[in-house]
Amino acid sequence: MRVLLAVLLGSGIAWGQASDTAKPTDAPTQAAGAPQADSAGPAKDLSTAPAAATLAEAPDPNAAVIPAGTKIPLLLKQAISTKNAREGDAVYAATAFPFVVNDRILVPEGTYIQGKIMHTEHPGRSKKRAEMLIHFTSMIYPTGYTVMLPASVENTPGADSNSVKDKEGTIQADKDTGKRVEDAAKGAAVGGTVGGIAGAAAGGFNGARYGGLLGIAGGVAWALLKHGPDVKLDVGTSLEMEIQRPITVDATRIQVAKAGS
Repeated sequence: MRVLLAVLLGSGIAWGQASDTAKPTDAPTQAAGAPQADSAGPAKDLSTAPAAATLAEAPDPNAAVIPAGTKIPLLLKQAISTKNAREGDAVYAATAFPFVVNDRILVPEGTYIQGKIMHTEHPGRSKKRAEMLIHFTSMIYPTGYTVMLPASVENTPGADSNSVKDKEGTIQADKDTGKRVEDAAKGAAVGGTVGGIAGAAAGGFNGARYGGLLGIAGGVAWALLKHGPDVKLDVGTSLEMEIQRPITVDATRIQVAKAGS
């Protein structure tokens, strides 16, 4: 009887120890599983973020830039004069020479340039000179591809009697002081002759003298009160256009060519 009780007691103690040792092994398994599930989510997000950022930062391989300050020679396609030009009138020109960047032609010769007259000033008497302000607004490639421009007139090498007076590109007629002096001399000579003849017929020698003096004064006044010259730009006049800010163009639409090819 004592032996049986000892056997049963030993079996119970052994079973209890087995149950206690089994529980700790299960708990770490669950604890270890939970962090793995939590860490899986962030790992997936981190793997996709760099790919999206790289895609957004990739530059356009077909983009080409015409820098600000670029100067391109043009030839006018129609005559313009402050005598009859009005604000808002269209201006038509074409490039006279290719513009090249890194051995590639970005603006071919013969590209059409369109603009408009922004302001005109008629010549006046004395010191008031004629003025004309032109802004170029678009560039039309031979392919038909059109790019909007902010550009102005930088120089007028093909117009001897005009010049650009400010950064806005205002074209101004040159001073005509020499012409006015010449006209005044001619007017004095003609006025003096006519006045002298009229004075002589009216009052002999003294009348001729006074008539001549009045005629000279009238001839000089007529010459000095004449209006100054207009700004005149004939067909084919050479102008220099300046790009005001960087212009991005699509190289595939302008048929970019190798320089010298």
